[in-house]
Amino acid sequence: MNGTATHRSLAPAAPEWAPDIALGSWPGPGEAQPARSRSASARGGTARQAAYVAIDIVLVILGGAAAFWLRFGFANPFGTATLALTEISARVAARAYPGFLVLYAALVVLACMGQDLYRTAREQSALGESLEVAKATFLATALLVLFIFTSENKEISQLAVACAGTVNVVTLAGWRYAKRRYVLRRARRGEGLSRVLIVGAGKMGKALAAWFGENRGLGYNVCGFLDAHPNGDVRVLGSVHELRRVALAQFVDQLFITLPADRELVKEVFLEARRLRLNLNVVPDLYDGLGWRAPVQSIGGFPVIELHGQPIPALGQAVKRTMDFLGASFGLVVTFPLLAAAALWIRLDSPGPVFYSALRVGKKGRKFRCHKLRTMVTQAEAQKEKLRGVNERSGPFFKIEHDPRITRCGHWLRKYSIDELPQLVNVLFGEMSLVGPRPHPVDDFERYSVEHLRRLDVKPGVTGLWQVTARNDPSFEATMTHDLKYIEEWSLRLDVKVLLKTIPAVFRAEGN
Repeated sequence: MNGTATHRSLAPAAPEWAPDIALGSWPGPGEAQPARSRSASARGGTARQAAYVAIDIVLVILGGAAAFWLRFGFANPFGTATLALTEISARVAARAYPGFLVLYAALVVLACMGQDLYRTAREQSALGESLEVAKATFLATALLVLFIFTSENKEISQLAVACAGTVNVVTLAGWRYAKRRYVLRRARRGEGLSRVLIVGAGKMGKALAAWFGENRGLGYNVCGFLDAHPNGDVRVLGSVHELRRVALAQFVDQLFITLPADRELVKEVFLEARRLRLNLNVVPDLYDGLGWRAPVQSIGGFPVIELHGQPIPALGQAVKRTMDFLGASFGLVVTFPLLAAAALWIRLDSPGPVFYSALRVGKKGRKFRCHKLRTMVTQAEAQKEKLRGVNERSGPFFKIEHDPRITRCGHWLRKYSIDELPQLVNVLFGEMSLVGPRPHPVDDFERYSVEHLRRLDVKPGVTGLWQVTARNDPSFEATMTHDLKYIEEWSLRLDVKVLLKTIPAVFRAEGN
């Protein structure tokens, strides 16, 4: 809480609704007035950031002093003669180290401001914040070295500057990590949380509330919903027109609107939130979920939601393709004896071809022939529609654990995922990748809804995030969640992580 609601609730009751107030007006004499205005909150935030800046400056100066002491002082590990404390002081003054240290502290602060490091970004990981600190510190150090070089100063030790940069990375990242742990620990205990009222108890509103509940470290505590249709949900505290009463009764700090875009409703809520001095946030529930997790950017000052774009940058695609080609080539060479043995077993076990090739839907909806070792009887595809009534997967996804079409050897090939090894040929031809969403048959693809098409933004994979985290989850929505998470969070590190997790999953015989 930011302290706004405690005093508001003691004020005389205000009129139920007055959306026609002027934009610049202040609550009237009979209306609730906040005890702490936005300017007070802003002053508190400014003072806190000023304290963070001061901590950085002190640590940079101490780090510079420590680096100089290591270079010239009693614990000198660099091979030169050690100096007495009086000699160190004289050398510091003679070489103008204090001036350069002040300049260095200013450069570090400016670089940290550029990385937005003077606030606790709760959605960013501690590692991510530490990397930003390292980037800012190295940038400031490089600028200082460049300045020393261009000023032709021969007295400043470059080794001392390098040591100072290293020390500052550790100290600046370290105190931020300690601060982060303290803030998150308080948030998990329920301290310092911002009380949130969500306007709209639909799918988006409930998903937002669940996310806040699962991630207490974000600093939000949902106290309820406002919705025109309660539907028996005890968390719905009233309708939108009861915003004032509910906000004052629940000591609300922030509002989140999750209803479908309604210009007049948003304007009314905005005016009432402004009168109550509440932060107002709009979470757009656009186009049946297509706006979820979509990045928001500003173009010429206009907020723009990117519903579709290239999820993997060009350089990343080039590196990923190189890794796919080398990995598939190596995999085919290593597994060739296993493939030969499996092919012989298939021929002896049941009549029909060794390989099975079927149309699958790949990147951007392009169809291709996906190769597998045959694990079913030859007429399996014709029997599929008859078996849809016993499908064990929800959504446009067909899967039966004890499929009667699977042959005896096919059961074992599937169990250890050996049947999918020929897909390495698809990887060589560029139709698939080593890691990505699994390719679906054409008939399953035809049952997609529009939001499912997002999984086709990248090449399908031999293995994927869903395979190594929730392979036995029968929900198509769970599959979609993991596929979209992979697309949105893609990195080469994630690809390597999925590949490494695939190996033990194969040996655990989790295939079916």
